[in-house]
Amino acid sequence: MKWKKYTIDTTTQAEDFISMMLSDLGIEGIEIEDKIPLSKADQTEMFIDFLPELPPDDGRSAVSFYIEDDGSDQTEILKKVKVALEELRSTVDVGSGIITSSETEDLDWINNWKKFFSSFYIDDILIKPTWEELKEEDKDKFLIEIDPGISFGTGKHETTQLCISQLLKYIRGNEEYVPAVKNPKVLDVGCGSGILSIIALKIGAQSVVGTDLDPDCMISTKENMEVNHLDLDLGKFYVGNLIDDVELQNKVGTEEYDIVVANILADVIIPMAPVIPARLKKGGYFITSGIIDFKENEVKKAIEDAGLEVVEINHKGEWVNITARKN
Repeated sequence: MKWKKYTIDTTTQAEDFISMMLSDLGIEGIEIEDKIPLSKADQTEMFIDFLPELPPDDGRSAVSFYIEDDGSDQTEILKKVKVALEELRSTVDVGSGIITSSETEDLDWINNWKKFFSSFYIDDILIKPTWEELKEEDKDKFLIEIDPGISFGTGKHETTQLCISQLLKYIRGNEEYVPAVKNPKVLDVGCGSGILSIIALKIGAQSVVGTDLDPDCMISTKENMEVNHLDLDLGKFYVGNLIDDVELQNKVGTEEYDIVVANILADVIIPMAPVIPARLKKGGYFITSGIIDFKENEVKKAIEDAGLEVVEINHKGEWVNITARKN
């Protein structure tokens, strides 16, 4: 598939105005390039654990949009964009407003990444993308199928693998370390594609509740539960921020869960830690990852300050898992 990329030379001041204008014209797939440092709020929302180094902000911005190159005349839509840009000049400094164009091949944001996701094992569990054919020799394996769609969570990232390993250990039990948590109720904070909820159910959880900030995650999780032949009544999933959404906290419940799992980020886990003990039953476990190694001590302190006992810390690459217990 071919696409036309059009880039507007503008100012950082006009970015939001232009983005809204393009959206009003029915144009989707907007890309903004500037030198404005990300805020802490942006960092948390975009799942970035450390901020990139940028040159000084010079006030310039490039706002790009994409239109499918299907051979039709795009003059009319470009004319509308130019007229709207001129109208914006009375409201905000749009800079030069010059529009340049280029062509790009096979711009498929939803599917191009699939080439990097193939089947893999964690312990005895085979995690397979839905679009990959199941090999004959794998047909008797313990199988989890996942299609993340536009949500986070293939299972391949070190943070997800750390959480999966801990779920296996605590739900199945480990004779050398910990007895099994039989038929646990599990809360999955930041459920993404639903992979941790699905694995929990497949290895013995009686039910799961998931939360996420992104409504698209609810769709991905539901679809992945169906793919894995799980009864949808086994899970309830809510959109919202568990940190400060009292209504969501009430929906999720108090002292309901044997295990709370959160594969998110250090800067989210830290403010979330105080609300976790109220979700856990006595003796329940908080399994978390998404923690970059240099923030390990900061997260550990927040979890301990919330009244939980850290029982183990695991590392995979530069990522950390902290597992704690409510005594």
